[in-house]
Amino acid sequence: MYDVIVIGAGPAGSTAAKTLATKGYKVLLVEKFKMPRYKSCSGQLIKKTMDLVQTYFGEAVPASTMCAPTENRGMIFTDDKGKSFRFEQDGLNVWRSSFDKWLADKAAQSGAEVRDHTAALSCVEENGIVTVTLKGEQAYTEQARYVIDCEGVVGTLKKKLLNRDLQYITTYQTFNQGSIDLDYRFFHAYLQPELSEYDAWFNVKDNQLVLGVSVKNSSNAEYYYSRFIAYMKEKHNLRIDKQLKVDKWLMPHIRPGCAIDYGVGRVLFAGEIAGFLNPMGEGISAGMESGYHAVNAIMQHFDDLDLVYADYKANTDAMHNYMKRQWSFVAGMADTFKEMGL
Repeated sequence: MYDVIVIGAGPAGSTAAKTLATKGYKVLLVEKFKMPRYKSCSGQLIKKTMDLVQTYFGEAVPASTMCAPTENRGMIFTDDKGKSFRFEQDGLNVWRSSFDKWLADKAAQSGAEVRDHTAALSCVEENGIVTVTLKGEQAYTEQARYVIDCEGVVGTLKKKLLNRDLQYITTYQTFNQGSIDLDYRFFHAYLQPELSEYDAWFNVKDNQLVLGVSVKNSSNAEYYYSRFIAYMKEKHNLRIDKQLKVDKWLMPHIRPGCAIDYGVGRVLFAGEIAGFLNPMGEGISAGMESGYHAVNAIMQHFDDLDLVYADYKANTDAMHNYMKRQWSFVAGMADTFKEMGL
């Protein structure tokens, strides 16, 4: 019997597991993929994330997780009229595979039991106990007083618990050898509707040019990608010498009001699966913060489920409001996001 089973060893799950283990709780952290596992992500850590790592993990992000250029200086947005806006802040450029593995290792060092290559198939709550069906080499069950679901966008448990389909945005990006006339130290986002159905972007990781688009209809991804590449060639002298890799991924489709699903019974949601996601897919800081607040609510009110939810909601209220303001800001830059305006 565990006190808490945490599903998903991303930033939300590892933060939750590490926080619990540090306080002496018996916690199991399970991850569907073999660690270190790949995730399609810009890997741009904003200053808030760097501060949260220092607060929750007690040290700075290690150099072993970083890629070149290690320094990220912020974002440059191009609105739907083609006008650019520069927003500078300190940041880092990491590979998510290395960063997430480091977070999970820190959770393990604090006393959490970590099992990778282990999928959560279902869970059932009865008499204050949650029974989780897991599958590694074979299916088996574990029990806990609480479960923290940090699966990310594609949530097997959440779909079954809420009995509803989740809405996604599809991302399509490539890694390339080549050159371009843009500052590598910034993440560049493009909001023109002719380039994507959501947003398009450019950044650099270990001298690889990363170019991508996101769409509401996955069948349109390659069409918009080709338009974006043509735009980058015309505006910024993009030259692709060799395409190294193609990525397709999913992220939540955040809707007006930025609704949050906090959980069902003794299964709490944190990170993207709960709905915490800032514009341009920045979910790392929100994942860490929501994972931390979910388990703190459990630790504060272990035997009172109503107070767990009340505390979790109250302590994430500020970050939820920040998220809504950020989406409203983007709504003012592009008609594509106008429904997100406050």
